[in-house]
Amino acid sequence: MLRLSKLMSKLGLCSRREADEWIEKGWVMVDGERVDTLGTKVFPDQRIDIDPAAEAFQSSQVTVIVHKPVGLVSGQAEDGYQPAITLVTPENRWEGDHSGIRFSASHLRQLAPAGRLDIDSTGLLVLTQDGRIAKQLIGGHSEVDKEYLVRVAYGEHTVDVESHFPAEKLALLCHGLSLDDVELKPAQVNWQNGEQLRFVLNEGKKRQIRRMCELVGLEVVGLKRVRMGQVMLGALPPGQWRYLSEDESF
Repeated sequence: MLRLSKLMSKLGLCSRREADEWIEKGWVMVDGERVDTLGTKVFPDQRIDIDPAAEAFQSSQVTVIVHKPVGLVSGQAEDGYQPAITLVTPENRWEGDHSGIRFSASHLRQLAPAGRLDIDSTGLLVLTQDGRIAKQLIGGHSEVDKEYLVRVAYGEHTVDVESHFPAEKLALLCHGLSLDDVELKPAQVNWQNGEQLRFVLNEGKKRQIRRMCELVGLEVVGLKRVRMGQVMLGALPPGQWRYLSEDESF
């Protein structure tokens, strides 16, 4: 038997936190019986139905795309640095946002980062109220790939690094490195120009790209995330944000 909230999350209905909220509100039925007790255990083959009120609540949840500049942290404020959510104000909303969603202060409640971006990195950061999207992007079985543009130096070489960097070390970046004694999944790594590499990863260990580069003697000069799954950073300016529109998905 499984906890009902765990099974609901496993089935992709919602996050475990949302499942607990829905159970407490009486929005969940198991084999036609309403369940409102947290910790209830069920069999995996039992039928789960969700009250339309929960579905309406879920559809009202928003996801925000932020172009995070250097100097902001992804989540909670730390060491005097402001979190990226402070950018989500009507004034900072990108004029190119065509989602049609009207800004509401309620959109800031429980708006949390789905994946981190280091304080000294820039680019696409996703903040969401939707537990399904958070699970899709950062869950243990997430298969959504993330694309980064990484400006590098190699020893004293800061220009035309590509011609000085050994091909066998580039191959190691693609596959063969380990962090914290765990072998990394294969990655796509190739030169975009003489000083910039393109990384495509489908895992997200802490400071992964910087640590990978360190292992092969590269210094990261600048790091920008430009894509998560099918969602691109595009022309969104630094320090501005937009809503994820209904026709977009990761």
